[in-house]
Amino acid sequence: MLIAGPTASGKSALALALAEKLGGVIVNADSMQVYRDLRVITARPTPGEEGRAPHRLYGHVDAAVNYSTGQWLRDVAGVLDEVYAERRVPILVGGTGLYFKALTAGLAAVPQVPADIRAQVRARLQSEGIAALYSELQARDAATAQRLMPNDRSRICRALEVLEATGRSLSDWHRDGLPPLIDPATAAKVFLTCERKVLVARIEARFAAMLKAGALAEVRALAARKLDPLLPAMKAHGVPWLIRHLHGEISLDEAAAGAVMDTRRYAKRQLTWFRNQMPAWPREAPEQALGRLGGQFA
Repeated sequence: MLIAGPTASGKSALALALAEKLGGVIVNADSMQVYRDLRVITARPTPGEEGRAPHRLYGHVDAAVNYSTGQWLRDVAGVLDEVYAERRVPILVGGTGLYFKALTAGLAAVPQVPADIRAQVRARLQSEGIAALYSELQARDAATAQRLMPNDRSRICRALEVLEATGRSLSDWHRDGLPPLIDPATAAKVFLTCERKVLVARIEARFAAMLKAGALAEVRALAARKLDPLLPAMKAHGVPWLIRHLHGEISLDEAAAGAVMDTRRYAKRQLTWFRNQMPAWPREAPEQALGRLGGQFA
């Protein structure tokens, strides 16, 4: 069972209701909820919610790790084998479109980049700037460079890291992929929808609740680790803004407003991505999806 949707659309609540009804296992398909350092700021299930049904692949990665879609696909393959062996229903839930795309269509089998090579490329970014690295990528892997924005630091660095580590371009690796794990034609799936005004209100209310639940202390602890700002965990919605507040650059209200705006923009991108990439997915409100999916597996 596959449950996707924009942030704050009610995915986790739906997954939990279905897991309790069907005896299912909830499996994370959100790229930020994998990080153990960020329970509050990424709206991971609470300990109480985790006690109501089995949850897998939540908070199992350290923030210092540049966790990739390929690593998630390998991890989720093992989890699915275990869940199927137990004759239980896996309920994959999250908002990361690339995770669902990899799950149902496969993924390029790019090997993991050694830490020393990643460090070398990131050091060059600091000393030479992104323009120099993009020019090098254009010369060495024009096909990949053409797909990227010239200021996309993370992806440009990633492409150069793969070149250095493997001697092959990302374009070459994309021809040899990992197979899909789930047939999208036969999987039960839904993309949750709600009115934009409702979604915006939920995003605003959720960030306010995060602050009350200790998000600032969580980000303070993360910032104290002085990790590479290009790491995925350091770019989780709200983290850069709250770090700026902790550094005395902006007020807490300004940080909250910036975080909410980033989250709203991300939700809009999620809606656009799934509409273009997975147009066949049913679009339903949570209560409709609960009735349909719950009845389908009853």
